Amino acid sequence: YVFFFLLFQILGAVILGFGIWILADKTSFIAVLQMSSPSLKTGAYILIGVGALTMLMGFLGCLGAVNEIRCLLGLYFTCLMIILITQVAAGLVIYFQKETLKEELSHIVEDLIENYNPLNEDERNLQDAWDYVQIQITCCGWTGAKDWEANKVIINQSMTQYPCSCSNRSEDLEGGGGFCNLDEPVNGTATSNDWPVRGQGCMDGVEQWLKDNLGVILGVCTGVAVIELLGMILSISLCKNIHSEDYTKVPKS
Repeated sequence: YVFFFLLFQILGAVILGFGIWILADKTSFIAVLQMSSPSLKTGAYILIGVGALTMLMGFLGCLGAVNEIRCLLGLYFTCLMIILITQVAAGLVIYFQKETLKEELSHIVEDLIENYNPLNEDERNLQDAWDYVQIQITCCGWTGAKDWEANKVIINQSMTQYPCSCSNRSEDLEGGGGFCNLDEPVNGTATSNDWPVRGQGCMDGVEQWLKDNLGVILGVCTGVAVIELLGMILSISLCKNIHSEDYTKVPKS
């Protein structure tokens, strides 16, 4: 019993660490989201709170099991039930609001691309994170390279510059970000078709990543839910056993 409650404390530490990682990460797609969307930051703080509460519940469960304190086991069961219901509700909200979330994400990335400027130090972390995403997923823009035609700096340069992180040439990727210049002059204004960049948009790349890792994500979520259900069953079982033992210890008249 004690080992199981200790396992639950470890689970809480993992959830807590995941929330901290979301806030601290500066070099991935998560960084783009958490620096652009307040909702993801709120979600990270909720994860930190749930993780801390889970660790506390594991500790209380240990105390309740070792010292046979029914009120602690009851509190443990109640908190576990609340956490599990909250997780299921959050999953349902994400599932039924996925199109809305996708649209919000599109607006975030489109605004980032439009205002991308290597000289803007205030947005350097956000821009570096987006460059990292484009390099790692081997994509360009959200729906495609054409998205970058809305960038203010590129427009001012008559489309003769393009994002280095989108380039399909290794020498352009060495700098990690910023803009690169077309080698050959273009008569008039260039377009994204003249740039030596990748054709796939990052939206397709992110969706493909989610599809490839969907089994892992569902497996982790299912594992967490199973552990929580086992914890609830175990706490109820211990409560009944403690009650039964106390009852048998009453002197017979």
